[in-house]
Amino acid sequence: MKPIETTQQLRALLGKAHPLTKSKIYDHVFAEAAAFIALSPLIFIATADADGQITVSPKGDGPGFVRVEDERTLLIPERPGNKLLHGLCNLLETGQIGLIFVVPGSAETLRINGRARLFQDAETCTAMAANGKEALLITQVSVRECFFHCAKAFKRSHAWDPQTWTAPFKLSFGKQIARQSAGNKISRKAVEIAVDQAVSLDYKKNL
Repeated sequence: MKPIETTQQLRALLGKAHPLTKSKIYDHVFAEAAAFIALSPLIFIATADADGQITVSPKGDGPGFVRVEDERTLLIPERPGNKLLHGLCNLLETGQIGLIFVVPGSAETLRINGRARLFQDAETCTAMAANGKEALLITQVSVRECFFHCAKAFKRSHAWDPQTWTAPFKLSFGKQIARQSAGNKISRKAVEIAVDQAVSLDYKKNL
């Protein structure tokens, strides 16, 4: 494996972007981007802590659950989760955020980068309720970059083609947690069963 350690090496291998390509990057939410956000039920959020450790997490809800407050501001409602709070704690440390918006069936994605702050606001949390539950808090994103990403990733992966889909991956959080938290075979099985039952109930009643 030959390491690539400089920008010059990287550019020599992959080339430079066409000058017009850079023109697709806006510093605000333009009309097509706002329309895409209104259709998107799923986003991926990237954050980094003060040490540069990065995490990415998905957020999903009904189409348009992310509100375009104005052309430079987005509001993202927080829903019940696992309470690890990796991304939210990162935002408190650095405020840096990156978003990818996905619309099922659309091969292009929308990327937004900027800064974010967390707010507790009763009126906004009520207005952004879902499934009869108010938002827990609001992430306010100040947009720095907004642009569409081309369709090549989805075209290469055939991600939206049902004929390429495999059977759903069978996952047990119980087994994963039991391996690291229980001592003997009997207790591991008990933890496995309890956790999987709790997860199943959580999926039904805590969305």
